[in-house]
Amino acid sequence: MTLRVRPARPADATAIAAVYGPHVTGSVASFEGEPPDAAEVARRMAFRPRLPWLVAERDAVVVGFADASPHRSRAAYRWSVDTSVYLTAQERGRGTGRALYDVLLPLLRDLGLVTAHAAIALPNPASVALHETVGFSPVGVYPAVGFKHGAWRDVGWWRLALVEPPAAPAEPREWVPEP
Repeated sequence: MTLRVRPARPADATAIAAVYGPHVTGSVASFEGEPPDAAEVARRMAFRPRLPWLVAERDAVVVGFADASPHRSRAAYRWSVDTSVYLTAQERGRGTGRALYDVLLPLLRDLGLVTAHAAIALPNPASVALHETVGFSPVGVYPAVGFKHGAWRDVGWWRLALVEPPAAPAEPREWVPEP
């Protein structure tokens, strides 16, 4: 059973939506209220500035994805991104999250980005372990910041320095996915 990580294409939007949907409806891993459909996923994939979206395929079936998005909209934040990894239930614990980050993080460095962040609804020991395994460090917790599935939820923030912050950073570049 071969695992392959590759750039996501617009044609992957349906599969990405199928992987993500259960995280929206059946868990607190995502604070969205309704799962996005394929058209919305495709719109997010094309959002500017263009940042990486990757899929993990096992035997040519999409079993997970990773993406980066702007950390905040203000100009001074343009060197920082938020990252996400989502997997099918059957794929958890198989090293797929790590495989996605092993491709995503070098791409972000190559684009001139300086820091990556991850927000994790707590408790989520598997996500915490994944992020700390690839080098993220805890920054802090927003207590009771979101209300989902009938309860207030804490969100922890993790940070990874992609590079040593330069004194005069070059402008980050947009991602151009391979054809």
